[in-house]
Formats: sequence, structure tokens, C-alpha cells
Amino acid sequence: MEINTTKETLNVNKMICEKREMINIQGDMIVPDSKPDILSTINTSGDACIYKKEIMDGKIRLDGNILTYIMYLADGSQDNVRGLNTGLDFSETINIPELQEGMNVDVTPVVKLIECKVINGRKVGIKVTLEIAMKIYSKESVEIITGLNDENIQVLGQNMKVNSLLGDGTTKAFVKENISIPSTDNLAEILSLQISLVDKDIKISYNKVLAKSEVEVKIAYLTEEGNICKLQTKLPLVGFIDMPNIQEENVCETTYMIKNIIIKPNSIEEHSIYIEMEVEISCIAYEEKEIRTIQDMYCPGEKMNFEKMMVNTITDKQCKKSVCNIREKVNVPELETGTIIDVTITPTINKENRLSGRIIYEGELELNFIFTDNSAVGINTKKVSLPFEQSVDGIAENSRADTRIEVSSQEFLNQSGIVSSNLDLNFETDSYRSTSIPVINNISTTPQEELEDYSVIIYVVKAGDTLWEIAKRFGSTVDDIVRVNGIERPDRLNVGEKIYIPQYVLKRAKEPITLSVNV
Repeated sequence: MEINTTKETLNVNKMICEKREMINIQGDMIVPDSKPDILSTINTSGDACIYKKEIMDGKIRLDGNILTYIMYLADGSQDNVRGLNTGLDFSETINIPELQEGMNVDVTPVVKLIECKVINGRKVGIKVTLEIAMKIYSKESVEIITGLNDENIQVLGQNMKVNSLLGDGTTKAFVKENISIPSTDNLAEILSLQISLVDKDIKISYNKVLAKSEVEVKIAYLTEEGNICKLQTKLPLVGFIDMPNIQEENVCETTYMIKNIIIKPNSIEEHSIYIEMEVEISCIAYEEKEIRTIQDMYCPGEKMNFEKMMVNTITDKQCKKSVCNIREKVNVPELETGTIIDVTITPTINKENRLSGRIIYEGELELNFIFTDNSAVGINTKKVSLPFEQSVDGIAENSRADTRIEVSSQEFLNQSGIVSSNLDLNFETDSYRSTSIPVINNISTTPQEELEDYSVIIYVVKAGDTLWEIAKRFGSTVDDIVRVNGIERPDRLNVGEKIYIPQYVLKRAKEPITLSVNV
């Protein structure tokens, strides 16, 4: 006999796997005729863009570009410091056996190392080590039976809180701005460039997710007069992602990927630099659901048939934001008579400790100072490490946590080689716990062929017994056992205690009812 049921749909966004791949990108650059020969390089910086992502069965193809700036010492030129820039295109196919067409892949590229080698005065070899971090997700809708429309069937249920996928979406956001420089500066060329996305935030309203950030641009440039100057500014970046039925209490996981960067000095008379960026913003939204799951079931006097499987999903999904304030003085003797032009900051987490719902991160910042000095070159670099520690509270036990760090503000004050470093690091920690939900399907009942002829038994409680297991074993119900024995705490049974178990008897039974004792 088929059983009528009530069901609820759970949308699972399951992480299939994670993968990190190191790829090397190499290329040569020819110095334009308009620039002097290279004697040696001073500093090299680069930003990674991925403009195409193709997902196939068992592999992913990424097409991108590394925008590279080289600051170099010119050979035999009065203008000692000059700059070059180039774009290194790459196309990489990465094997991921678990990947299937239609899955979602979150890709984060990070430039780990740039090496620049002077081949001759007119040619430079560039090698970039790029780390590609990938998370592979698969979406699945599961129908869960939450109730049975048959009062004779005994159900052992449990309320579980889980995070169900509400929706996901992607949009493109653009920045197109002219950044002004002082009117007294006649810009000759750009020496270095740093671009980062900071102050990320979201706002939910009217079935949309408003994702907003700021593009922090740091530029060192050379003027026609031979002066080295710096420019730092922030540009707004806004994108709207359609997300039907989203509410403010829903949890959103938002990622940003730079697809393209164009930097171009305008004419000297305009005293400005043109910047154009394309950023892909992706958002995955989760809603918390409380679902009544069926752990077990039986029907007194009937044999139940059903299939049971476990579905993996997540719970306790949350996003924690915190700020680490660093106020340290760093001794850099080389800066005693110099002026800081720029500082590149690379944060690294070396260790994490978990204690009572808290994660303590230990790491270091690599500070690369670019500064002017009194040498013949007039410019130099120095790397310094600065340790940090940050704790993130409210993380559920046994949960997985992914943390991203961004430098939201920075200030460096140099006093005769003692640099006061004032930095704020934004920590964004996404966490969740993996859990499994029982899913029961194809429920039916058939009459029992072998039936006992007694209606009440006496049972002696053994270690590990529960009322559910006892009732199921002898074809009774928990409610009837509690009622007959006057049990006040159904969750507590005393070993050795005798309890009466009422049992169902089919109408076709003709033998007289007897009393049986089971020990």
C-alpha cells in the first residue's frame, strides 16, 4: 500500500573539491625605441586578470593576462629611473577529475612572484608565478519527506537547521575614470602600479543584492622634470545581482574577479591618468531552514518498506567580519635620509589555532618599501616583515572556515629611518559545518505474516535501550508505553526496570489473549 506524504525541497550547494595550481607564465619584452637601455631593474609589480573561464568535463581552461610594470635603472642616461609596462597573456588548462560541465567554479588568482632578468640592454625576460585557487560547487535539489498522512505509522523525527541554496548570480561592474594629478606635474611615464579591491560590502533590497567596493589605485610616476611622484586614490565600484525572494537575514557569499585593466596616461596638458576596469562579481545566497527529518518509522502489525539515503549539506553558515589594527614602528636604516614613494603589502596567514568557538590567526605582512635615497640611482627598495595576530569569535565547533584579508587603510610615517606603520586589515571569515540529512523514499506497507497472540508483555530494561527501540521491536507505540506505565521522563529509563508494553492484536486473531514476559 502506498503512503501519502508531505515533502519539502532542499537546495544543496555542495562543494565537490578544492584545488590550488601553480602556473608559470614567461615572456620577453623589447624596450621601445623611445626609451633608454636597461642597466638593471629596481622593482617589478603585476596584477592578474582572468577574462575567460571555460568549464568542461574533467578540466577547466583559463585565459588571462598579467599587467606588469618594471621600474629600471637606465644605462647612460641622465634620467636614471625609467619605467616599462607590458601585458603577459596566458592560456592554461587545469585537470580536475571531479569537474563536470555545468558546475560552478570560484577562481581566485594571486601573483606570488615576479622575476625580471635583463637579457641585454634592449630585452628583458619576465617570469610570473601565479597561484590559482579554485572551489568547485555542484547544485542539487532534494525532496525530503517531512511527514506521513497515516496516524497508524509511528515516526521518529528530528528538527534540523540547514542552509538551503536560495540562489546565485553574476554581474559585471565597470570603472572608467580620469584620475587627476597636480597641475604642476608634467607626467612622463608610469613607474609602478598597484590595484586592489577594498571595503567590500553588500546591501539586500527589492530582490537584488547590491555589491559595492572601492578600487584602491596606487601609482608611482615620473615627471618630465625627472621627479618621482606618487598618487593614491579610491574609486567606487558597484554591481547589482538579481536574487528573487532574498531577505536581509539571508547569508551571502560574494566574490570579485578582475577581468580587465587598462591604464593610460592622458596628454601632458590634461594632467591625468585614465583607468578602466572590468570586474566580475558573483554572489551565492543561502537561507536557513528548519526541516523535520524522518530518522526511522514502523507500523504496528504491518511490515514497512522504504529506501533510506543520506544527503550531505551544510549548516551554521555565517560570514564574520573583523578588523586587525596594526600600530608598529619598524627600523629601516636605509630610509634615514630617504622619502617613501610606495609600499606593497602582502599578508600571509602562517598558523591558525581553534579554542572554544574562536579562531586565532597568526601571520605576517611583507612590506616592500620603495623609496628615494642619496645614491647615484636615486631610488631603492627594502623588504621588511611585520607579524600580526587576530582572533575571530563566534565560529561553530567543527566548522570549516575560509578567511580573506584585505588592507583597508595604511599610513607610513618616516622619521630618520624609524617608520611608524599604521595599518588596518579587514578579515572576512566564511564558515559552515557539514552535516548529513536522512532522506526516505518509496514508502509502502504489507501485512505481517507471523503475528504474536498476546496483547501485553512485560519487559526488563537493558543498558542502551530507548522507548523508541522497545516500541518498534514489540509492535507498540511510545505514547502507549508512556501512558500505561505512567513514565514522566520518556528520555530516561532505569536498567533493570520492568515496564508493561501494550501490543496491537489483529482482528483475525482467534486464540485467547495471554500474558507473556520477555527478559
